Amino acid sequence: MTSVTISKGRPPDCKIVVLGNSGVGKSALIVRFLTNRFIWEYDPTLERTYKHQVQLDEEPILMEILDTAGQEETIQQEGNIRWADGFVLVYAINDRQSFEAAGTLKQHLDQVKKTNVQCMLVGNKVDLLHERRVTTNEGEALALELSCGFFETSASDGGEEISEVFHELLRDIKRRKSVETKGRRRSSAQQVKNVFNRMLNKIGNSS
Repeated sequence: MTSVTISKGRPPDCKIVVLGNSGVGKSALIVRFLTNRFIWEYDPTLERTYKHQVQLDEEPILMEILDTAGQEETIQQEGNIRWADGFVLVYAINDRQSFEAAGTLKQHLDQVKKTNVQCMLVGNKVDLLHERRVTTNEGEALALELSCGFFETSASDGGEEISEVFHELLRDIKRRKSVETKGRRRSSAQQVKNVFNRMLNKIGNSS
């Protein structure tokens, strides 16, 4: 996936929110994806929004990514949740509490959106394997339970899987939007057909 020039004023094709407890590496993961660089320190109280255009499957996609300040604040900001098309739920493999919080957070997202949201579950900090508190099998099992994609990675070390997190989420969002658009088109066509049939019935009854 390669970056291309962003068209000014163009609305995003996909809006993504990155969520998780403070300290799990949300900002580092996003910056690694956008710039292939790793930055050690971030202000944990600031939310940031990034626009990034990519060429995915031979199609330009403009994505907007919201880097949240922490799970606790975001749960109260349901506008962010309703705004998003998809979510990246991040936990640290050396932080059991952040893993358990990710499951709770997914349930909250589904409740707010009133649907099973498109999301990826990401276990970050695999460079700290000696401190691991959450196994890969546990991550895979939770992702299956929550109907999420699953990746383990390290924002510190980098790796192709970081891009794949966003690749796959974008593809899932595109597929869902395509299905919803077709559903709306069928619904609209049926409504037109019903109106036309009612008109014909009225004409037939009046003659």
